[in-house]
Amino acid sequence: MQLQQLRYFLAVADTCHFTRAAEAVHVAQPSLSQQIRALERELGAELFHRTRGNIALTDAGDALLPLARRILADTESARLAVQETLQLRRGRVRLGAPPSLCTSLVPDVLRVFRDRYPGVALVVREGGSRDLVRSLAAGELDLALIITPPSGEAAPALDVTELLHEELVLVSAEERDRRWARVAELRGRPLVMFREGYDVREAALAACRAAGFEPEFAVEGGEMDAVLGFVRAGLGPAVLPGMVAARSGLAVTPFEGPGLGRTIAVAHGREVPLTRAAGALRSTLLAHLHDAARCGELPPGTRLLI
Repeated sequence: MQLQQLRYFLAVADTCHFTRAAEAVHVAQPSLSQQIRALERELGAELFHRTRGNIALTDAGDALLPLARRILADTESARLAVQETLQLRRGRVRLGAPPSLCTSLVPDVLRVFRDRYPGVALVVREGGSRDLVRSLAAGELDLALIITPPSGEAAPALDVTELLHEELVLVSAEERDRRWARVAELRGRPLVMFREGYDVREAALAACRAAGFEPEFAVEGGEMDAVLGFVRAGLGPAVLPGMVAARSGLAVTPFEGPGLGRTIAVAHGREVPLTRAAGALRSTLLAHLHDAARCGELPPGTRLLI
Protein backbone atom coordinates (compact mmCIF):
# COMPACT_ATOMS: atom_id res chain seq x y z
CA MET A 1 0.00 0.00 0.00
CA GLN A 2 1.42 3.37 -1.06
CA LEU A 3 0.63 6.86 0.23
CA GLN A 4 0.02 7.97 -3.34
CA GLN A 5 -2.67 5.30 -3.69
CA LEU A 6 -4.37 6.56 -0.54
CA ARG A 7 -4.31 10.13 -1.91
CA TYR A 8 -5.93 8.92 -5.12
CA PHE A 9 -8.51 6.94 -3.14
CA LEU A 10 -9.45 10.03 -1.10
CA ALA A 11 -9.71 12.15 -4.24
CA VAL A 12 -12.20 9.70 -5.78
CA ALA A 13 -14.12 9.39 -2.50
CA ASP A 14 -14.40 13.18 -2.21
CA THR A 15 -15.39 13.85 -5.83
CA CYS A 16 -17.34 10.62 -6.58
CA HIS A 17 -15.82 10.84 -10.05
CA PHE A 18 -12.62 9.34 -11.47
CA THR A 19 -11.94 12.06 -14.03
CA ARG A 20 -12.47 14.93 -11.59
CA ALA A 21 -10.35 13.10 -9.01
CA ALA A 22 -7.53 12.75 -11.52
CA GLU A 23 -7.71 16.47 -12.27
CA ALA A 24 -7.62 17.27 -8.54
CA VAL A 25 -4.41 15.29 -7.97
CA HIS A 26 -2.86 16.28 -11.33
CA VAL A 27 -2.53 12.81 -12.82
CA ALA A 28 -3.90 11.13 -15.92
CA GLN A 29 -7.21 9.36 -15.31
CA PRO A 30 -5.97 5.93 -16.55
CA SER A 31 -3.02 6.11 -14.14
CA LEU A 32 -5.32 6.98 -11.24
CA SER A 33 -7.69 4.11 -12.09
CA GLN A 34 -4.74 1.71 -12.35
CA GLN A 35 -3.48 2.71 -8.90
CA ILE A 36 -6.95 2.33 -7.38
CA ARG A 37 -7.19 -1.17 -8.87
CA ALA A 38 -3.74 -2.01 -7.45
CA LEU A 39 -4.87 -0.82 -4.02
CA GLU A 40 -8.01 -2.95 -4.23
CA ARG A 41 -5.91 -6.02 -5.15
CA GLU A 42 -3.62 -5.31 -2.20
CA LEU A 43 -6.58 -5.06 0.19
CA GLY A 44 -8.55 -7.89 -1.39
CA ALA A 45 -11.75 -5.89 -1.75
CA GLU A 46 -13.38 -3.43 -4.10
CA LEU A 47 -13.48 0.09 -2.68
CA PHE A 48 -16.01 1.65 -5.07
CA HIS A 49 -19.27 0.67 -6.71
CA ARG A 50 -18.73 1.58 -10.35
CA THR A 51 -21.91 2.19 -12.33
CA ARG A 52 -22.27 4.49 -15.29
CA GLY A 53 -22.38 8.07 -14.03
CA ASN A 54 -22.31 7.01 -10.38
CA ILE A 55 -19.34 6.22 -8.11
CA ALA A 56 -20.03 5.28 -4.50
CA LEU A 57 -18.01 3.75 -1.69
CA THR A 58 -18.46 0.09 -0.86
CA ASP A 59 -18.52 -1.08 2.75
CA ALA A 60 -14.79 -1.71 2.44
CA GLY A 61 -14.28 1.80 1.11
CA ASP A 62 -16.27 3.25 4.01
CA ALA A 63 -14.03 1.35 6.44
CA LEU A 64 -10.85 2.59 4.76
CA LEU A 65 -11.91 6.26 4.43
CA PRO A 66 -11.27 7.53 8.01
CA LEU A 67 -8.09 5.47 8.30
CA ALA A 68 -6.74 6.84 5.03
CA ARG A 69 -7.42 10.40 6.20
CA ARG A 70 -5.62 9.72 9.47
CA ILE A 71 -2.62 8.07 7.75
CA LEU A 72 -2.15 11.01 5.41
CA ALA A 73 -2.66 13.49 8.26
CA ASP A 74 0.02 11.68 10.29
CA THR A 75 2.32 11.71 7.27
CA GLU A 76 1.87 15.47 6.93
CA SER A 77 2.53 15.87 10.66
CA ALA A 78 5.78 13.93 10.27
CA ARG A 79 6.84 16.09 7.33
CA LEU A 80 6.14 19.27 9.28
CA ALA A 81 7.94 17.96 12.36
CA VAL A 82 11.10 17.49 10.29
CA GLN A 83 10.76 20.99 8.83
CA GLU A 84 10.44 22.45 12.29
CA THR A 85 13.81 21.19 13.52
CA LEU A 86 15.34 24.54 12.60
CA GLN A 87 14.07 26.37 15.71
CA LEU A 88 10.61 26.98 14.22
CA ARG A 89 12.01 28.93 11.32
CA ARG A 90 9.65 26.97 9.09
CA GLY A 91 6.40 25.11 9.51
CA ARG A 92 2.67 25.63 9.49
CA VAL A 93 -0.17 25.86 11.98
CA ARG A 94 -3.81 25.28 11.04
CA LEU A 95 -6.03 27.04 13.58
CA GLY A 96 -9.81 26.91 13.75
CA ALA A 97 -11.98 29.43 15.60
CA PRO A 98 -15.57 30.72 15.65
CA PRO A 99 -16.11 34.04 13.81
CA SER A 100 -16.67 35.89 17.09
CA LEU A 101 -13.18 34.96 18.28
CA CYS A 102 -11.64 35.71 14.89
CA THR A 103 -12.73 39.33 15.40
CA SER A 104 -11.61 39.60 19.03
CA LEU A 105 -9.07 37.24 20.62
CA VAL A 106 -7.42 35.58 17.62
CA PRO A 107 -5.91 38.66 15.89
CA ASP A 108 -4.02 39.73 19.01
CA VAL A 109 -2.64 36.23 19.60
CA LEU A 110 -1.60 35.77 15.98
CA ARG A 111 0.16 39.14 15.95
CA VAL A 112 2.32 38.10 18.93
CA PHE A 113 2.99 34.67 17.41
CA ARG A 114 3.87 36.14 14.00
CA ASP A 115 6.35 38.54 15.60
CA ARG A 116 8.11 35.63 17.33
CA TYR A 117 7.94 33.06 14.52
CA PRO A 118 7.74 34.91 11.20
CA GLY A 119 8.68 31.82 9.19
CA VAL A 120 5.72 29.74 10.37
CA ALA A 121 2.75 29.85 8.00
CA LEU A 122 -0.63 30.48 9.63
CA VAL A 123 -3.84 29.05 8.22
CA VAL A 124 -7.10 30.08 9.94
CA ARG A 125 -10.45 28.40 9.40
CA GLU A 126 -13.61 30.05 10.70
CA GLY A 127 -16.51 27.82 11.65
CA GLY A 128 -18.96 26.74 14.29
CA SER A 129 -17.63 24.70 17.19
CA ARG A 130 -19.28 21.47 16.01
CA ASP A 131 -17.67 21.78 12.58
CA LEU A 132 -14.29 22.59 14.13
CA VAL A 133 -14.49 19.54 16.41
CA ARG A 134 -15.10 17.34 13.37
CA SER A 135 -12.16 18.94 11.53
CA LEU A 136 -9.87 18.31 14.51
CA ALA A 137 -10.94 14.67 14.69
CA ALA A 138 -10.27 14.28 10.95
CA GLY A 139 -6.77 15.74 11.27
CA GLU A 140 -7.64 18.79 9.17
CA LEU A 141 -6.72 21.26 11.94
CA ASP A 142 -3.88 21.38 14.46
CA LEU A 143 -5.62 23.53 17.08
CA ALA A 144 -9.06 25.03 17.52
CA LEU A 145 -10.72 27.50 19.84
CA ILE A 146 -14.17 26.11 20.54
CA ILE A 147 -17.19 26.93 22.67
CA THR A 148 -17.82 24.06 25.04
CA PRO A 149 -21.38 22.70 25.14
CA PRO A 150 -23.53 23.51 28.19
CA SER A 151 -23.24 19.88 29.31
CA GLY A 152 -19.47 20.31 29.51
CA GLU A 153 -18.98 17.02 27.65
CA ALA A 154 -16.18 17.26 25.12
CA ALA A 155 -15.49 14.90 22.24
CA PRO A 156 -13.52 11.92 23.63
CA ALA A 157 -11.00 12.12 20.77
CA LEU A 158 -9.96 15.65 21.79
CA ASP A 159 -7.75 17.13 24.48
CA VAL A 160 -9.72 20.18 25.67
CA THR A 161 -8.52 22.94 28.02
CA GLU A 162 -11.03 25.53 29.18
CA LEU A 163 -9.59 29.05 28.98
CA LEU A 164 -12.19 31.73 29.60
CA HIS A 165 -15.73 32.29 30.71
CA GLU A 166 -17.12 35.16 28.63
CA GLU A 167 -20.35 37.03 29.28
CA LEU A 168 -22.84 37.69 26.50
CA VAL A 169 -24.11 41.26 26.56
CA LEU A 170 -26.71 43.44 24.88
CA VAL A 171 -25.40 46.00 22.38
CA SER A 172 -27.32 48.84 20.80
CA ALA A 173 -26.78 51.96 18.73
CA GLU A 174 -28.63 53.89 21.47
CA GLU A 175 -26.85 55.34 24.47
CA ARG A 176 -26.95 53.01 27.44
CA ASP A 177 -29.37 54.40 29.99
CA ARG A 178 -28.90 51.90 32.83
CA ARG A 179 -26.41 49.50 34.30
CA TRP A 180 -28.14 46.17 33.70
CA ALA A 181 -30.61 44.56 31.29
CA ARG A 182 -32.97 41.66 31.89
CA VAL A 183 -33.66 38.93 29.35
CA ALA A 184 -37.40 39.39 29.92
CA GLU A 185 -37.11 42.95 28.56
CA LEU A 186 -36.32 41.53 25.12
CA ARG A 187 -39.92 40.31 24.80
CA GLY A 188 -41.49 42.18 21.90
CA ARG A 189 -38.24 44.00 21.10
CA PRO A 190 -37.05 42.94 17.61
CA LEU A 191 -33.45 41.77 17.68
CA VAL A 192 -30.67 41.61 15.13
CA MET A 193 -29.84 37.91 15.08
CA PHE A 194 -27.01 35.77 13.75
CA ARG A 195 -27.53 33.01 11.23
CA GLU A 196 -28.13 29.47 12.38
CA GLY A 197 -24.96 27.73 13.52
CA TYR A 198 -23.68 30.55 15.74
CA ASP A 199 -23.44 29.45 19.37
CA VAL A 200 -24.36 33.03 20.42
CA ARG A 201 -27.67 32.67 18.57
CA GLU A 202 -28.43 29.38 20.32
CA ALA A 203 -27.58 30.86 23.73
CA ALA A 204 -29.80 33.92 23.14
CA LEU A 205 -32.73 31.84 21.93
CA ALA A 206 -32.40 29.44 24.87
CA ALA A 207 -32.37 32.34 27.36
CA CYS A 208 -35.47 33.93 25.83
CA ARG A 209 -37.34 30.63 25.81
CA ALA A 210 -36.33 29.97 29.42
CA ALA A 211 -37.87 33.39 30.22
CA GLY A 212 -41.14 32.22 28.62
CA PHE A 213 -41.19 33.87 25.21
CA GLU A 214 -40.03 33.45 21.62
CA PRO A 215 -37.87 36.40 20.49
CA GLU A 216 -38.75 38.56 17.52
CA PHE A 217 -36.22 39.46 14.84
CA ALA A 218 -35.74 42.77 13.09
CA VAL A 219 -33.29 41.00 10.78
CA GLU A 220 -31.63 37.60 11.02
CA GLY A 221 -29.14 35.48 9.16
CA GLY A 222 -26.07 37.72 9.40
CA GLU A 223 -22.42 36.92 9.99
CA MET A 224 -20.49 38.84 12.66
CA ASP A 225 -19.62 41.93 10.59
CA ALA A 226 -23.14 42.13 9.18
CA VAL A 227 -24.74 41.94 12.63
CA LEU A 228 -22.52 44.76 13.90
CA GLY A 229 -23.41 46.84 10.84
CA PHE A 230 -27.14 46.26 11.31
CA VAL A 231 -26.94 47.32 14.96
CA ARG A 232 -24.97 50.46 14.07
CA ALA A 233 -27.63 51.28 11.47
CA GLY A 234 -30.26 51.29 14.22
CA LEU A 235 -32.14 48.18 13.07
CA GLY A 236 -32.21 46.83 16.61
CA PRO A 237 -30.09 45.55 19.49
CA ALA A 238 -28.15 42.27 19.44
CA VAL A 239 -26.70 39.82 21.92
CA LEU A 240 -22.92 39.67 21.47
CA PRO A 241 -19.89 38.11 23.18
CA GLY A 242 -18.29 40.53 25.62
CA MET A 243 -14.90 40.61 23.84
CA VAL A 244 -16.55 41.54 20.54
CA ALA A 245 -18.82 44.10 22.18
CA ALA A 246 -15.87 45.81 23.89
CA ARG A 247 -14.34 46.60 20.47
CA SER A 248 -17.58 47.46 18.67
CA GLY A 249 -18.01 51.10 19.69
CA LEU A 250 -21.66 50.34 20.50
CA ALA A 251 -23.49 50.90 23.78
CA VAL A 252 -23.00 47.78 25.91
CA THR A 253 -25.38 46.63 28.66
CA PRO A 254 -24.62 43.45 30.67
CA PHE A 255 -27.47 41.18 31.66
CA GLU A 256 -28.63 41.14 35.27
CA GLY A 257 -27.98 38.27 37.67
CA PRO A 258 -26.08 35.22 36.48
CA GLY A 259 -26.68 36.55 32.98
CA LEU A 260 -25.68 34.79 29.78
CA GLY A 261 -22.25 33.40 29.11
CA ARG A 262 -20.15 30.84 27.31
CA THR A 263 -16.94 28.93 27.99
CA ILE A 264 -14.07 29.17 25.51
CA ALA A 265 -11.60 26.29 25.27
CA VAL A 266 -8.58 25.32 23.18
CA ALA A 267 -8.61 21.80 21.76
CA HIS A 268 -6.46 19.46 19.71
CA GLY A 269 -6.57 15.81 18.70
CA ARG A 270 -5.72 13.49 21.58
CA GLU A 271 -4.08 10.82 19.42
CA VAL A 272 -1.99 13.16 17.25
CA PRO A 273 0.85 14.94 19.10
CA LEU A 274 1.01 18.68 18.56
CA THR A 275 3.66 19.82 16.13
CA ARG A 276 6.24 22.17 17.59
CA ALA A 277 4.66 25.10 15.78
CA ALA A 278 1.17 24.26 17.05
CA GLY A 279 2.53 23.82 20.57
CA ALA A 280 4.21 27.22 20.32
CA LEU A 281 0.94 28.82 19.22
CA ARG A 282 -0.90 27.20 22.13
CA SER A 283 1.73 28.49 24.55
CA THR A 284 1.50 31.97 23.00
CA LEU A 285 -2.28 31.92 23.47
CA LEU A 286 -2.05 30.94 27.15
CA ALA A 287 0.64 33.53 27.87
CA HIS A 288 -1.38 36.25 26.14
CA LEU A 289 -4.46 35.49 28.23
CA HIS A 290 -2.47 35.49 31.49
CA ASP A 291 -0.86 38.81 30.54
CA ALA A 292 -4.24 40.33 29.67
CA ALA A 293 -5.77 39.17 32.96
CA ARG A 294 -2.82 40.45 34.99
CA CYS A 295 -2.97 43.87 33.30
CA GLY A 296 -6.75 44.14 33.64
CA GLU A 297 -7.24 44.11 29.85
CA LEU A 298 -9.94 41.43 29.73
CA PRO A 299 -13.42 42.92 29.14
CA PRO A 300 -15.74 43.18 32.17
CA GLY A 301 -17.35 39.83 32.88
CA THR A 302 -14.61 37.82 31.16
CA ARG A 303 -12.98 35.45 33.63
CA LEU A 304 -9.77 33.47 33.19
CA LEU A 305 -10.15 29.74 33.95
CA ILE A 306 -6.53 28.58 33.70
